[in-house]
Amino acid sequence: MPEEPVARLWHAATLLGEHRGDGHNAALLAHGIGGTEAHVLMALSLGMRAEEFGRIHHLPKAQLAAVVDGLRGRGLVDAAGAFTPAGRETRQRIEALTDELAAPACDVLSAEELDELVAGLEPIAAAVRAVDR
Repeated sequence: MPEEPVARLWHAATLLGEHRGDGHNAALLAHGIGGTEAHVLMALSLGMRAEEFGRIHHLPKAQLAAVVDGLRGRGLVDAAGAFTPAGRETRQRIEALTDELAAPACDVLSAEELDELVAGLEPIAAAVRAVDR
């Protein structure tokens, strides 16, 4: 564990992010969602059409249409390319499982350590939000 405070915070945030990402991948797989499908669901959750989403907009239109059609065939996407109630519920279940799988990493922190982590991350999060606007 690094001693310098910024390096220590970066190290902790990176470890937690990796842990959460691994859990999210497991949750996606548990729900039968592949990589491109996950990006389509993310686009829909942001109110975008799949073709507009930066991570997949470059894919050949036929390939992307096939992925959306596959989600439609599973009842997750409607004819207009938006979430169905089942699609929205599936996404919520994936996010809930991701949260559940991520929790043990923070459970090992004392209340004081968790407060320190949050306090260290809040200014960084605020700066990121400010740039994102």
